[in-house]
Amino acid sequence: MKTNQFLNEHKVRFLDELFTILKIPSISAQSNHKNDMLICAKTMEQFLKEAGVKTTKIYETAGHPIVYGEHIINPNLPTILVYGHYDVQPVEPLNLWLSPPFEPTIRDGKIYARGACDDKGQVFMHIKAFEAMIQTDCLCTNVKFIIEGEEEIGSPNLGNFIVEHKKLLSSDVILISDTSMLSLENPSIDVGVRGLTYIEVEITGPNRDLHSGVYGGAVANPITILAQIIASCHDKNNKITIPGFYDDVLEMTADERALIAQIPFNLEDYKQQLDILEDWGEKGYSTIERTGSRPTLELNGIWGGYTAEGAKTVLPSKAFAKISCRLIPHQKSYDITTKLINYLKSQTPPSVKIECKVFHGGEPYITPLDSIVYKAGELAIEEVFGKKPIPVRGGGSIPICALFEKELGTKIMFLGFGLDDDGLHSPNEKFNIDNFYKGIETIPYFYKHFAALKNN
Repeated sequence: MKTNQFLNEHKVRFLDELFTILKIPSISAQSNHKNDMLICAKTMEQFLKEAGVKTTKIYETAGHPIVYGEHIINPNLPTILVYGHYDVQPVEPLNLWLSPPFEPTIRDGKIYARGACDDKGQVFMHIKAFEAMIQTDCLCTNVKFIIEGEEEIGSPNLGNFIVEHKKLLSSDVILISDTSMLSLENPSIDVGVRGLTYIEVEITGPNRDLHSGVYGGAVANPITILAQIIASCHDKNNKITIPGFYDDVLEMTADERALIAQIPFNLEDYKQQLDILEDWGEKGYSTIERTGSRPTLELNGIWGGYTAEGAKTVLPSKAFAKISCRLIPHQKSYDITTKLINYLKSQTPPSVKIECKVFHGGEPYITPLDSIVYKAGELAIEEVFGKKPIPVRGGGSIPICALFEKELGTKIMFLGFGLDDDGLHSPNEKFNIDNFYKGIETIPYFYKHFAALKNN
């Protein structure tokens, strides 16, 4: 396609412009970055305008703003709605970053910065691919963009926006690049994402911190109780013990498990990359199955008592933990949240009190392999990479996906170009430059094949 030549001529500029976005500390979870969020939204809108999008607008919400763009060339043509997010995860612990998280740095052909892959780099691929199609007169569909600023905190305001703007967001497919592929050598397409439940637990014992010598052994220690409760959430086979947790799980078929088994994966390399001696997980399932096709319960943080330098013999008044569950079809986030909280309360002895705070949740989503949206993605990958992609289930979550389909009646296509080792949500997040460019190259082919399939 002519877009490939345009990409080759503008690679350096595309990278420089991406760095402009990556330098903005758009951390949605932290209130002190509220102004940075607005700056990032305005910068995204400006790049949409410069790419040639005819109509752009920033919509205020009860939280962070939503960036919208629209380019209609013919109302009779198919319409592609591109979704992404400009907010990023917190960067702590800062001391583990090899370079500052908001000073994008290139090392060994990789861009290191918070948001490099999740999701600024991947959103930017779509903006630059659109620009390439406009400049080479290759755009064959209408295009809409919705880029939100709250995905990393569960998209609390996007749902209302979708309900209130159904006509504005009407489209024939929702295209999302917030996922990964196996590698450039073994391209894959995520056919689904897991759902999510996220809560914070607070255990309270005595009304103040106590001297552990004077009161130890006579008063329940909240940290000890919390550790016991959390440990009880898995049995000896690492199966989750919450009653009813697996009731609605859509089990994999033998054919699906055979397909997963074909995914190139070396367990020894996996362990070496993570510097672990053994993998861990639900007995009876492979590592690949556990990370995309099985539900999980994970402890995301735990604290309480004295954690500063030196010793302080204290029996703490409180202990806290953050717990998340990844869900698969047909589990429901509200149902799992309720079951999780009920279980934690049932395991709490009368010597302490428990409170649970619900943060956010989202539903799992699967793209049918026999849909034209998947076929268009498959054809695009095959044309660019020279081989058919492997369909895989992604382990992450995009909470808004199920609501998109429910309210708009539109299927979702995941066309991600990240890699599993890109360090999402971790220090030293990266995005391979080759993957960034390959995404820009591939996206116009999706447009071409989707338009052709839709018109047949």
